[in-house]
Amino acid sequence: MDAMKNVYFLSDAHLGSRAIAHGRTQERRLVNFLDSIKHRAAAVYLLGDMFDFWYEFKLVVPKGYTRFLGKISELTDLGVEVHFFIGNHDIWCGDYLEKECGVILHREPLTCEIYGKEFFLGHGDGLGDNDPKFKLLRTMFHSKPLQRLFSMLHPRWSVEFGLEWAKHSRLKREGGREPDYMGEDKEPLVLFSKEYLKSHPDINYFIYGHRHIMLDLMLSRTSRMMILGDWITEFSYAVFDGENMFLEQYIEGETSV
Repeated sequence: MDAMKNVYFLSDAHLGSRAIAHGRTQERRLVNFLDSIKHRAAAVYLLGDMFDFWYEFKLVVPKGYTRFLGKISELTDLGVEVHFFIGNHDIWCGDYLEKECGVILHREPLTCEIYGKEFFLGHGDGLGDNDPKFKLLRTMFHSKPLQRLFSMLHPRWSVEFGLEWAKHSRLKREGGREPDYMGEDKEPLVLFSKEYLKSHPDINYFIYGHRHIMLDLMLSRTSRMMILGDWITEFSYAVFDGENMFLEQYIEGETSV
């Protein structure tokens, strides 16, 4: 990895969501951001829920996302590492994104070293959240037998069902937004990170998506956690230059890091 280049982290675009009125504009804004960093990036980590619903069949992938898929393919062709983490909306990735777009796919949280610092990276779903309904849904969504049964449905019905489920899931929240930050003593990802740090004190950065809030929190003198916001209303990302980590918001034409 080129030490002169930055590493970027972003999540939760929910591309294709029927609950987002400005979907095409949103995708173009994301693509413009990726285009603006393509010559400054050593790697880009996409930490889950980039699609609102993505389900691959053996010979069929969902319609749309042409600009986004083309741009991440361009980045990988330029030699930029693009890491794609599954979220709770795009669990059902096969090998399409790896083979056609050149991404590195991650199905579990990842601990890795970047420029000499230790990172714990993950979407964030299932980490510290003990809600029984969510845990049951997550278990069902990750079930291989249930995935095989779902694959037997024609995409005409299964993809329609998935998009409508995702739309309903967002709209049932107040204002279509995730709950506000609940504080250090209640926020599941903060509680998880603090507990994990006890047995893994070498972690310098915990980076998550999932919660759709921007959070930058020191856990200890040497450990820091971030929740990345989203690409629906915040248009936010983190960037690491090898020495400093910044949590930023993208304004077209003004991004310099």
